[in-house]
Amino acid sequence: MTLATPVLHTARLRLRPFTDADADPLFALHSSTYVMRYWDSPPWTDRARAERFIAMCRTMADEGTGARMAIDRASDGAFVGWCVLAEWNPDYRSASLGYCLAETMWGHGYATEAAHALLEWAFDTLDLNRVQAEADTRNVASARVLEKVGFVREGTLREDCVVNGDVSDSWVFGLLRREWRQSAAPIPAREAQR
Repeated sequence: MTLATPVLHTARLRLRPFTDADADPLFALHSSTYVMRYWDSPPWTDRARAERFIAMCRTMADEGTGARMAIDRASDGAFVGWCVLAEWNPDYRSASLGYCLAETMWGHGYATEAAHALLEWAFDTLDLNRVQAEADTRNVASARVLEKVGFVREGTLREDCVVNGDVSDSWVFGLLRREWRQSAAPIPAREAQR
């Protein structure tokens, strides 16, 4: 089953399907040692990785397993980063949330705004009951983003990542449909026509 990647608009952002033109800013994002320091894989060193990433985004949509979207700033079209709803399982009514933003875009609330828009679409469209997310325990800023959109920290995966010899733990977060409905939704989002 295909899952069409939507175009979503918030007050300051546009979330959209990736295009081939995104390869350069995507490579810049994923080749940053600083941005990737809490990631579960080392920074990219080969630009072809960006092209494969974009192809994988299309495959994900074609196979109906999720939607990974580029995030642009609405005011000037600047590439902010990306967010993803992955591992969608219609039988279990579950999925996973993730995001990665360029360092220059940190501290502006963009991750929270994008995550909220994606979750709003996902809960409205996919009949989800649960969304899960993980964050490196050293990445307190990412944990705050998840908590702002309603996630609850459920536990710790001990030493679940080893990247370049660096062992790290991850927090597991969960968000249930009933919690999403109860949470205040301060960040409006609407789906645009493609």
